[in-house]
Amino acid sequence: MEDKLYESELKVMEVLWREGEASAKRIAEVLRAEVGWSKTTSYTVLRKCVDKGAVERTEPGFVCRAKISREQAQKRETDALIERMYGGRADRLVAALLDGGRLTQEELERLRKLVDSAK
Repeated sequence: MEDKLYESELKVMEVLWREGEASAKRIAEVLRAEVGWSKTTSYTVLRKCVDKGAVERTEPGFVCRAKISREQAQKRETDALIERMYGGRADRLVAALLDGGRLTQEELERLRKLVDSAK
């Protein structure tokens, strides 16, 4: 799967990551409750996810499951962000997080341990 998942497609993926496997009908019910989508909208977005290879659909009952994990999607999005906004330099992303004061002491400590273990 190479194509970017858009915000609407990520909503479908969130349902599948939570539920593991679900019928298209169940996905549409959840999305109606969570974001107010019609059945048609849910099916259209689900079809896009299938076309992109992010979701596998089986018959009978149009049962769906995610073909990519949340972690795989996060890595792709992070890699794209680093490339697009930081010229491919991950250290610039980390610097932006540090400069922005967005990290708690606990998060800084976890980051420190991650850096140490990567050496």
